[in-house]
Amino acid sequence: MTKLQLKDVCKRFRSTDSSKSFVTAIENVSLHIEEGEFVCFVGPSGCGKSTLLNILAGLDKPTEGEIILNGQPIDGTGPDRIMVFQENALFPWLKVIDNVEFGLKIAGLNKSKRREIALHYLETMQLTKFADSFVYQLSGGMKQRVSIARALVMDPEILLMDEPFAALDSQTRDLLSVELQLIWTKTRKTIIFVTHNILESICLGDRVVVFTNRPGHVKREITIPYRRPRLSEDDNLQPFYRAVLDELKSEVTFPRKNSEL
Repeated sequence: MTKLQLKDVCKRFRSTDSSKSFVTAIENVSLHIEEGEFVCFVGPSGCGKSTLLNILAGLDKPTEGEIILNGQPIDGTGPDRIMVFQENALFPWLKVIDNVEFGLKIAGLNKSKRREIALHYLETMQLTKFADSFVYQLSGGMKQRVSIARALVMDPEILLMDEPFAALDSQTRDLLSVELQLIWTKTRKTIIFVTHNILESICLGDRVVVFTNRPGHVKREITIPYRRPRLSEDDNLQPFYRAVLDELKSEVTFPRKNSEL
Protein backbone atom coordinates (compact mmCIF):
# COMPACT_ATOMS: atom_id res chain seq x y z
CA MET A 1 0.00 0.00 0.00
CA THR A 2 1.32 3.43 -0.93
CA LYS A 3 2.22 5.37 2.20
CA LEU A 4 3.71 8.51 0.70
CA GLN A 5 3.33 9.98 -2.75
CA LEU A 6 5.36 12.81 -4.26
CA LYS A 7 3.77 14.47 -7.28
CA ASP A 8 5.97 16.66 -9.51
CA VAL A 9 7.67 18.32 -6.54
CA CYS A 10 9.84 21.36 -7.31
CA LYS A 11 11.66 23.73 -4.98
CA ARG A 12 13.18 27.06 -5.96
CA PHE A 13 15.10 29.47 -3.73
CA ARG A 14 15.77 33.14 -4.34
CA SER A 15 19.39 33.68 -5.32
CA THR A 16 21.62 35.38 -2.75
CA ASP A 17 23.10 37.74 -5.34
CA SER A 18 21.48 40.99 -6.47
CA SER A 19 20.03 39.56 -9.68
CA LYS A 20 16.73 38.61 -8.01
CA SER A 21 16.90 35.31 -9.88
CA PHE A 22 15.97 31.89 -8.49
CA VAL A 23 17.94 28.69 -7.98
CA THR A 24 16.11 25.42 -8.58
CA ALA A 25 17.10 22.79 -5.99
CA ILE A 26 14.81 19.94 -7.05
CA GLU A 27 12.65 19.57 -10.11
CA ASN A 28 9.71 17.35 -11.08
CA VAL A 29 10.30 14.73 -8.38
CA SER A 30 7.62 12.04 -8.43
CA LEU A 31 7.86 8.97 -6.18
CA HIS A 32 5.70 6.34 -4.51
CA ILE A 33 6.92 5.03 -1.14
CA GLU A 34 5.17 1.98 0.24
CA GLU A 35 4.10 1.21 3.81
CA GLY A 36 7.06 -0.20 5.75
CA GLU A 37 9.57 0.41 2.97
CA PHE A 38 13.19 1.46 3.62
CA VAL A 39 14.18 3.94 0.89
CA CYS A 40 17.59 5.60 0.50
CA PHE A 41 18.20 8.84 -1.40
CA VAL A 42 21.64 9.10 -3.04
CA GLY A 43 23.03 11.87 -5.22
CA PRO A 44 25.85 14.37 -5.65
CA SER A 45 26.33 17.19 -3.14
CA GLY A 46 23.86 20.03 -3.67
CA CYS A 47 21.33 17.96 -5.62
CA GLY A 48 18.53 18.73 -3.16
CA LYS A 49 18.23 15.48 -1.18
CA SER A 50 18.12 17.22 2.21
CA THR A 51 15.83 19.92 0.79
CA LEU A 52 13.40 17.20 -0.25
CA LEU A 53 13.63 15.56 3.17
CA ASN A 54 12.81 18.90 4.84
CA ILE A 55 9.75 19.20 2.61
CA LEU A 56 8.64 15.68 3.56
CA ALA A 57 9.06 16.61 7.24
CA GLY A 58 6.94 19.72 6.73
CA LEU A 59 9.84 22.03 7.64
CA ASP A 60 9.61 23.60 4.19
CA LYS A 61 7.03 23.78 1.41
CA PRO A 62 7.44 22.90 -2.26
CA THR A 63 7.33 25.69 -4.80
CA GLU A 64 5.30 23.39 -7.00
CA GLY A 65 3.87 19.91 -6.63
CA GLU A 66 2.26 17.99 -3.81
CA ILE A 67 3.13 15.53 -1.02
CA ILE A 68 0.39 13.03 -0.16
CA LEU A 69 0.56 11.02 3.10
CA ASN A 70 -2.12 8.37 3.70
CA GLY A 71 -4.22 9.98 0.99
CA GLN A 72 -4.03 13.49 2.49
CA PRO A 73 -1.81 16.44 1.48
CA ILE A 74 0.97 17.30 3.94
CA ASP A 75 0.59 20.74 5.46
CA GLY A 76 3.33 21.45 7.97
CA THR A 77 5.03 19.26 10.54
CA GLY A 78 3.36 16.48 12.49
CA PRO A 79 4.07 13.60 14.89
CA ASP A 80 3.54 11.15 12.03
CA ARG A 81 6.95 12.24 10.62
CA ILE A 82 10.06 12.51 12.79
CA MET A 83 13.48 13.67 11.59
CA VAL A 84 16.87 12.41 12.74
CA PHE A 85 19.60 14.86 11.75
CA GLN A 86 23.33 14.46 11.09
CA GLU A 87 24.01 16.45 14.24
CA ASN A 88 22.37 14.72 17.20
CA ALA A 89 20.61 17.90 18.49
CA LEU A 90 20.37 16.49 22.01
CA PHE A 91 19.98 18.64 25.12
CA PRO A 92 23.37 18.51 26.89
CA TRP A 93 21.91 19.62 30.24
CA LEU A 94 19.57 16.62 30.35
CA LYS A 95 20.39 13.01 31.10
CA VAL A 96 19.99 10.39 28.38
CA ILE A 97 16.66 9.15 29.74
CA ASP A 98 15.32 12.72 29.92
CA ASN A 99 16.40 13.39 26.34
CA VAL A 100 14.56 10.29 25.14
CA GLU A 101 11.45 11.16 27.16
CA PHE A 102 11.36 14.79 26.04
CA GLY A 103 8.89 14.45 23.18
CA LEU A 104 6.58 12.29 25.26
CA LYS A 105 6.68 14.87 28.04
CA ILE A 106 5.71 17.64 25.61
CA ALA A 107 2.89 15.39 24.37
CA GLY A 108 1.54 15.24 27.94
CA LEU A 109 2.21 11.59 28.74
CA ASN A 110 2.41 10.84 32.45
CA LYS A 111 5.83 10.23 33.97
CA SER A 112 5.55 6.49 34.61
CA LYS A 113 4.28 5.73 31.09
CA ARG A 114 6.88 7.82 29.32
CA ARG A 115 9.63 6.28 31.47
CA GLU A 116 8.42 2.81 30.49
CA ILE A 117 8.44 3.66 26.77
CA ALA A 118 11.82 5.41 26.96
CA LEU A 119 13.47 2.49 28.76
CA HIS A 120 12.12 0.10 26.15
CA TYR A 121 13.80 2.01 23.32
CA LEU A 122 16.99 2.56 25.29
CA GLU A 123 17.15 -1.21 25.63
CA THR A 124 16.52 -1.56 21.88
CA MET A 125 19.45 0.77 21.22
CA GLN A 126 21.63 -0.99 23.85
CA LEU A 127 21.79 2.12 26.03
CA THR A 128 20.03 1.01 29.21
CA LYS A 129 23.11 1.30 31.42
CA PHE A 130 23.67 4.87 30.19
CA ALA A 131 20.15 6.08 31.02
CA ASP A 132 21.40 8.34 33.83
CA SER A 133 24.48 9.60 31.97
CA PHE A 134 24.76 13.09 30.52
CA VAL A 135 25.19 13.56 26.78
CA TYR A 136 28.74 14.90 27.06
CA GLN A 137 29.78 11.57 28.58
CA LEU A 138 28.81 9.65 25.44
CA SER A 139 30.70 8.86 22.25
CA GLY A 140 29.45 10.12 18.88
CA GLY A 141 27.89 6.76 18.02
CA MET A 142 26.10 6.54 21.36
CA LYS A 143 24.73 10.06 20.92
CA GLN A 144 23.22 9.04 17.59
CA ARG A 145 21.70 5.98 19.24
CA VAL A 146 20.05 8.33 21.74
CA SER A 147 18.76 10.49 18.86
CA ILE A 148 17.24 7.45 17.16
CA ALA A 149 15.68 6.27 20.43
CA ARG A 150 14.20 9.75 20.97
CA ALA A 151 12.63 9.58 17.51
CA LEU A 152 11.29 6.05 17.93
CA VAL A 153 9.54 6.72 21.26
CA MET A 154 7.15 9.03 19.38
CA ASP A 155 6.06 6.04 17.27
CA PRO A 156 6.12 8.01 13.98
CA GLU A 157 4.63 6.56 10.84
CA ILE A 158 7.68 7.73 8.88
CA LEU A 159 11.24 8.11 10.11
CA LEU A 160 13.24 10.67 8.12
CA MET A 161 17.02 10.39 8.47
CA ASP A 162 19.39 13.02 7.06
CA GLU A 163 22.89 11.49 6.92
CA PRO A 164 22.73 10.46 10.59
CA PHE A 165 25.96 8.43 10.46
CA ALA A 166 28.04 10.77 8.29
CA ALA A 167 30.19 12.16 11.12
CA LEU A 168 30.98 8.76 12.63
CA ASP A 169 34.03 6.56 12.11
CA SER A 170 33.62 3.65 9.70
CA GLN A 171 33.47 0.96 12.41
CA THR A 172 30.73 2.75 14.37
CA ARG A 173 28.91 3.48 11.14
CA ASP A 174 28.86 -0.20 10.17
CA LEU A 175 27.64 -1.23 13.63
CA LEU A 176 24.81 1.32 13.59
CA SER A 177 23.88 0.25 10.07
CA VAL A 178 23.29 -3.30 11.30
CA GLU A 179 21.41 -2.07 14.38
CA LEU A 180 19.15 0.13 12.26
CA GLN A 181 18.37 -2.81 9.98
CA LEU A 182 17.41 -4.93 12.99
CA ILE A 183 15.20 -2.15 14.36
CA TRP A 184 13.53 -1.74 10.97
CA THR A 185 12.95 -5.51 10.73
CA LYS A 186 11.30 -5.44 14.16
CA THR A 187 9.21 -2.27 13.78
CA ARG A 188 8.63 -2.13 9.99
CA LYS A 189 8.64 1.64 10.11
CA THR A 190 8.66 3.47 6.81
CA ILE A 191 12.16 4.98 6.64
CA ILE A 192 13.59 7.52 4.22
CA PHE A 193 17.36 7.81 4.59
CA VAL A 194 19.57 10.42 2.89
CA THR A 195 23.23 9.49 2.37
CA HIS A 196 26.25 10.25 0.17
CA ASN A 197 27.64 6.79 0.88
CA ILE A 198 26.77 4.27 -1.85
CA LEU A 199 27.65 1.21 0.21
CA GLU A 200 25.54 2.49 3.10
CA SER A 201 22.57 2.98 0.79
CA ILE A 202 22.64 -0.57 -0.55
CA CYS A 203 23.18 -2.06 2.92
CA LEU A 204 20.13 -0.24 4.24
CA GLY A 205 17.65 0.29 1.43
CA ASP A 206 14.94 -1.87 -0.07
CA ARG A 207 15.24 0.69 -2.83
CA VAL A 208 17.89 3.28 -3.71
CA VAL A 209 16.66 6.44 -5.43
CA VAL A 210 19.48 8.05 -7.41
CA PHE A 211 19.23 11.81 -8.01
CA THR A 212 20.84 13.85 -10.77
CA ASN A 213 23.02 16.88 -10.24
CA ARG A 214 21.21 20.13 -9.44
CA PRO A 215 18.44 20.68 -10.12
CA GLY A 216 17.86 17.25 -8.64
CA HIS A 217 15.35 14.91 -10.16
CA VAL A 218 15.01 11.14 -10.00
CA LYS A 219 17.43 9.51 -12.43
CA ARG A 220 16.85 5.87 -11.50
CA GLU A 221 15.33 3.70 -8.79
CA ILE A 222 17.31 0.55 -7.97
CA THR A 223 15.67 -2.25 -6.00
CA ILE A 224 17.89 -4.27 -3.62
CA PRO A 225 16.25 -7.71 -3.23
CA TYR A 226 18.82 -9.12 -0.81
CA ARG A 227 18.62 -10.73 2.63
CA ARG A 228 19.11 -8.83 5.89
CA PRO A 229 21.00 -7.89 7.92
CA ARG A 230 23.41 -6.79 5.20
CA LEU A 231 27.09 -6.30 5.97
CA SER A 232 29.33 -3.85 4.14
CA GLU A 233 31.97 -6.54 3.54
CA ASP A 234 29.52 -8.85 1.71
CA ASP A 235 30.85 -9.24 -1.85
CA ASN A 236 27.38 -10.20 -3.10
CA LEU A 237 26.38 -6.54 -2.71
CA GLN A 238 28.92 -5.45 -5.32
CA PRO A 239 26.57 -5.68 -8.36
CA PHE A 240 24.16 -3.29 -6.61
CA TYR A 241 27.06 -1.01 -5.66
CA ARG A 242 28.21 -0.85 -9.27
CA ALA A 243 24.68 -0.17 -10.50
CA VAL A 244 24.36 2.88 -8.22
CA LEU A 245 27.92 4.02 -8.95
CA ASP A 246 27.35 3.84 -12.72
CA GLU A 247 24.32 6.13 -12.39
CA LEU A 248 26.25 8.64 -10.26
CA LYS A 249 29.44 8.82 -12.34
CA SER A 250 28.03 11.22 -14.91
CA GLU A 251 26.38 13.37 -12.20
CA VAL A 252 29.48 14.13 -10.11
CA THR A 253 31.56 17.04 -11.34
CA PHE A 254 35.17 17.61 -10.32
CA PRO A 255 37.05 20.91 -10.19
CA ARG A 256 39.51 21.39 -13.04
CA LYS A 257 43.23 21.44 -12.39
CA ASN A 258 45.03 24.78 -12.58
CA SER A 259 46.58 23.79 -15.90
CA GLU A 260 43.09 23.40 -17.36
CA LEU A 261 41.86 26.82 -16.26
